[in-house]
Formats: sequence, C-alpha cells, structure tokens
Amino acid sequence: MTTVTHTRNARTIVNGLMARMRSIDRRRVGLGYAAGGWALLYAAYRGYYALGGTIGMFGTPVSESQWRQINGVGAVLLVLAAFVAFATTRLWHRPLACQALLAFAWVAFVGCVMHALVDITIRLLSIAGLVQMDFPFWVSIDRQASNLQDIFLNEPWFLIEGLLWGALGWVGLATERARRWWLRSALIAIALLTANGLLAQFGVVGKVIIG
Repeated sequence: MTTVTHTRNARTIVNGLMARMRSIDRRRVGLGYAAGGWALLYAAYRGYYALGGTIGMFGTPVSESQWRQINGVGAVLLVLAAFVAFATTRLWHRPLACQALLAFAWVAFVGCVMHALVDITIRLLSIAGLVQMDFPFWVSIDRQASNLQDIFLNEPWFLIEGLLWGALGWVGLATERARRWWLRSALIAIALLTANGLLAQFGVVGKVIIG
C-alpha cells in the first residue's frame, strides 16, 4: 500500500513538472514568434524607405542615397533579429544555444528599452521647447512631425520589442534566482544607459546617434 502511494505521488509530481515545462515551452514559442513578427513589421517600414518610399517623410535628407542606405542596413539587421527570435522557438533546450539566446535577449531588452526611454524623453522636451535637437542628416525638417512620429511610431516599436525580448529571457531561465539576477542586471543597465543618453543630449558626455 505504501509503495503504491509513493508511486502515485511520484507520478503526480512528474506529471505536474511536465505540464509546467509544456506551459513554459508554449510561452517561449509564443514570445519568439511575437518578437520576430514585430521585428519584421519594422523591417518592412525601414525597407519601404530603403526602396525609395516617401510617404510619411518629414523633411529632405542631406543625401538621398545615404538615407536609403541607412534604412536598408536597418531593415537587414531587423530581419536578422527576427530570424533569431524565430530560432528561439526551437533552440531553448540546447545548452550552448540557450546561453547565446539569453545573452542576445539581455542585450535586446536593455538596448531597445533604453532607446525608447531616451528618445521619448528627449522628444517630449523638444515639443515643450526645453531642448533644441540637432538633425545632421536633414537639409530641412518639420520638427513637430518628426517628434510626433518618433513618439507614436518609432519608439513604441523599440519599447515593445525590448519588452518582448525581456519576457523571452525571463521564461528562458530555469530558476527564480537566475531570473531575478538577470532582470536586476538588465534594469540597472537600462537605468545607467538611459541616464547616459540624456546626459549626452545635454552635452555632458559624448553622443552616439543610433536609429
């Protein structure tokens, strides 16, 4: 009787663990497809301008060829990021691939969220007339249209993509301790890089123009 009871208890525990693993796998797959699909949407947007599209442009670039090249490179990088996201749906159970995916997820989470926070803040300050933004790649530009497009289109994409990769990294880790460490380190990096980006806008530190 005792043996039967122990067997049933063990079977219940195993079934519970397997159900939990299947649930985690489903979330990984769903988040992978979501991050990849979201990246492809923005790749299409960049690709449109790379191919010479003009709808939605808010000014005249210094160099049309440079403008198209920048968007073309951006589109290619976004497609590659989408393929990485799609690959996560099948690679989490391979140890080496899992570590590489976790590192990529950390960088994507930190980089995208930081980008969104910095640019939204700066654009809002620009609308309020508190900062004067430089546009070195443009001969003429509608500053208001540029600010609004960035706030309501470009930066929300970065924020959502970053959060999707953050969620992917979270579910990709096996233990709560690892998840807490991973998330804490990412949030610290986001805070530091966001502060650096804002200081750069005010000329306190050097500036790097991205996207």
